[in-house]
Amino acid sequence: MAEETIIELREVAKYYPMAGGLVKAVDGVTIKIKKGEFIAIMGPSGSGKSTSMNLVGSLDLPTKGQIFLDGKDIAHLDESQLAQIRGKKIGFIFQGFNLIPNLTAKENVMLPMLFQETNEEARERKAEELLGMVELRDRADHYPNQLSGGQQQRVAIARSLANDPDVILADEPTGNLDTQTGEKVLKFLDEQKNKGKTIIMVTHDPELAMKHAERIYWVKDGRIIKTTARHAGKWKEL
Repeated sequence: MAEETIIELREVAKYYPMAGGLVKAVDGVTIKIKKGEFIAIMGPSGSGKSTSMNLVGSLDLPTKGQIFLDGKDIAHLDESQLAQIRGKKIGFIFQGFNLIPNLTAKENVMLPMLFQETNEEARERKAEELLGMVELRDRADHYPNQLSGGQQQRVAIARSLANDPDVILADEPTGNLDTQTGEKVLKFLDEQKNKGKTIIMVTHDPELAMKHAERIYWVKDGRIIKTTARHAGKWKEL
């Protein structure tokens, strides 16, 4: 495994002012992720794990703290700069799939490449290749409402790989799927890890996390309460 750190959070916090006071969704989280790792962020609903993922993926900015991606502090960049980084470096897989309903499967996969100004011929070729990889080439011209949940999630996986990102963030990627389809989705993530991608999976399912991840950050009330890692086939607390 490469020793190069690709993502680092240093004492990162995200606070939201509410009528009843300050909500500390994330409260002083420090995480270091090396290139090529499969990491899980684990916790119950409302623990702050999805907010942590949004911060890691530059979908949100911290109230305080530093976020480094490839050694560059991205915590204070403007939205257009963040969008460029997201487009090139990070692929997203969401529990709700987040496909554009009036675009076909192929057009959904092509969309991230459009924002990177990839020419149309290259976009079409790459989208067809990725849909073939997730065994959906024959569904390329179908719209999301013509696809099953598992098929939609596989389109979402193909879309996440459109710009060949270094990092794939998966937020509860099997949450809306049956067990068999969920296992297929996790197999795709394992394959991407084996190709050198960094995988960060948010989940509330400890069995899922322990089966696929190499290291787990356990989150509760916006804080990391423990970190465990797999060593020689056994899990140990760090």
